[in-house]
Amino acid sequence: MDSNYLTNPLIFLIGTASSLYILAVMLRFLLQTVRADFLNPISQFLVRATSPVLNPLRRAIPSVSGVDTASLVLMLILQLVALYLIFLLAYGQQPPLGPLTLASVGRLIGLVLNLYTVLILVGVIISWVNPTATHPGLNLLHQLVGPVLRPIRSSLPDMGGIDLSPLVALVLIHVVRMLTVYPLEAQLPLPI
Repeated sequence: MDSNYLTNPLIFLIGTASSLYILAVMLRFLLQTVRADFLNPISQFLVRATSPVLNPLRRAIPSVSGVDTASLVLMLILQLVALYLIFLLAYGQQPPLGPLTLASVGRLIGLVLNLYTVLILVGVIISWVNPTATHPGLNLLHQLVGPVLRPIRSSLPDMGGIDLSPLVALVLIHVVRMLTVYPLEAQLPLPI
């Protein structure tokens, strides 16, 4: 039996499960940063999903200047462990610590950039299809995307009612990805 027969699905499962939980921690961190509505059902779900791991870590790692440092450390630890396991399964050896750390940081930056890309695109599509839609998720979407789009909107000239800030934000996100994520992830060759 081919060794990739079980290795590839296991790598996929580790990558997917870790990314989903890291995304939950990241969303909780971002929602805290923008002071989003924590009575929102989605916010409550994120709090319940992340509290069992995050609360004990917060006792050991205090916030610094109002920044939830424990969330950042948890995301980095989870990403390091996931990439370590993936590298170990893919190549049968331990990855070097320096490239592993750089690739983990790259993956985290990439995840937040992917998140904002999706949020911006969803916001644009909803504004075209049903601009008066109300949903708890839309409120959080606007609270997360607003701080990114607001400075762009204020610096763009009036385009006659057409908002080009999402387009500019998406271009800037891609440039940031090219300048940071790609070089960092290239430090550690991975199959995913």
